Amino acid sequence: MFLQELRLSNFKNLESVDMQFSDKINCFVGFNGAGKTNILDSIYYLAFCKSYFANTDRQNIRHGESFFAIHGDFQTDTDELQTISCVQKDGLKKSFKCNKKEYDRLADHIGKIPLVMISPYDRDLINGGSELRRKFIDGVISQFDAAYLNDLLQYNKALLQRNTQLKAFFDNRCFDMNLLSLWNGQLIRYATPIFEKRKAFIEDFIPVFQKYYDIVSGTSEKVDIIYESALSEKPLEQLLDESLEKDRYSSYTNVGIHKDDLVFLIDNHPVKKFGSQGQQKSFVVAIKLAQFDFNYRKVGSKPILLLDDIFDKLDDSRVAQLVKLVGNNYFGQVFITDTQRFRIQYLLDNIDGNHKIFEIEKGRVKTDA
Repeated sequence: MFLQELRLSNFKNLESVDMQFSDKINCFVGFNGAGKTNILDSIYYLAFCKSYFANTDRQNIRHGESFFAIHGDFQTDTDELQTISCVQKDGLKKSFKCNKKEYDRLADHIGKIPLVMISPYDRDLINGGSELRRKFIDGVISQFDAAYLNDLLQYNKALLQRNTQLKAFFDNRCFDMNLLSLWNGQLIRYATPIFEKRKAFIEDFIPVFQKYYDIVSGTSEKVDIIYESALSEKPLEQLLDESLEKDRYSSYTNVGIHKDDLVFLIDNHPVKKFGSQGQQKSFVVAIKLAQFDFNYRKVGSKPILLLDDIFDKLDDSRVAQLVKLVGNNYFGQVFITDTQRFRIQYLLDNIDGNHKIFEIEKGRVKTDA
């Protein structure tokens, strides 16, 4: 699958943009703040129905305007043409369509456009809270397992209801175990398959990740990912019983798969505490490249790869390794941003395949080649 054409209106600092792309390498060059990353984010929108960066859709409407629109024409592996559209009008619900047909649930679109994005913000995967690491594992699995995504949505709904009920009990100084048990049953129903799929995914993912870390870092360091979940020790039903008094006091559900985490290790030491900047950068890039590989194997379609300003964050040896990977025919369509024209030219001089370069300046786009 690849993106043939992208049309934007009032998206962030991009007033009106229409671009036709190469099915291989597409490069966006310009100063910081020119709009390069915004273009990548609009492509991300078409795959995941949301921004990679902004928390709310309305934040992406161009200043002084009342809406934004994103339209992308994708050619599938069966040569079918699909037009994906996202329109956000100020004060209204977001509209998301495939071939002009509105989705009943945005979740039904996830996985239709396989895509992986690598960004400087990915360092938060190591240094940020556990929620970011859960989002990563959930995002990967959801792209090839619709049942997993549905279970996750249902679990989160039940969790919200249970927490709301706990707060009502606390505020009203009352308690009804039968009522709480209804939500316990919902959590247990959906948590178990989520836990099992997360565990199986990590077991399958680690060898792929190790392979890409070796390539990107150029070292033989052993990397590992440990999946931490209380469900590894006890069933959720028992955990909820043991945590009941704490839950009542805090008005919050303190146990469950929403507390799971991933521990990242290099040579058996936590990357967050002991990894150098270079090791951390290689670790994150390798995770995302392994995500590409894993999704490709699962769905049989090469994900679109977005590389946002990552050359500026890697030393020359790691850039050289990454260039070799990007030039490999194993990857499909790739979008790259950079502030330095010479680095992009170096990349293109060392890989085969057709390409296009786009000069970005103050939200305006010029096709260079």
